[in-house]
Amino acid sequence: MRTVFDFSPLHRSSIGFGRVFALLESAQAQPVDNWPPFDTVKLSEDSYRITMAVAGFKVDEIDITTQENTIIIHGDRKTETEGEYLHRGIAYRPFLRRFELAEHVKVVDAQLSDGLLTIELKREIPEAMKPRKIQVQSGGTTASRPLVR
Repeated sequence: MRTVFDFSPLHRSSIGFGRVFALLESAQAQPVDNWPPFDTVKLSEDSYRITMAVAGFKVDEIDITTQENTIIIHGDRKTETEGEYLHRGIAYRPFLRRFELAEHVKVVDAQLSDGLLTIELKREIPEAMKPRKIQVQSGGTTASRPLVR
């Protein structure tokens, strides 16, 4: 049984949180799909890795795109194996997996090796938004400065 939350009271009393509410509402609406399996790992304060098991897919059968704060991974096999299947246990079905990214998180690398798709992500905060140290300077003695009233 799935619980659906009503966020409308929060919309009435909050300003500027539209993206957060959209994330919460979309998370409720998405069906649970566990294929292909994946891991997400936080490597450091500003770097992350997504590893997805995509055995049987080739590099040209996987498409990774970013749009605003979303990464979309799409896989679609183009070739079929010859012969008649007696048992088909390996899932080669197409997939579409979306991940919502925090602000300033960018994809820096993607590699396919040994059936694992590895996507490296890094948070790159613009210089203007980084904290900066302000040098405090001595203004001299108070006797040398005029008093302002």
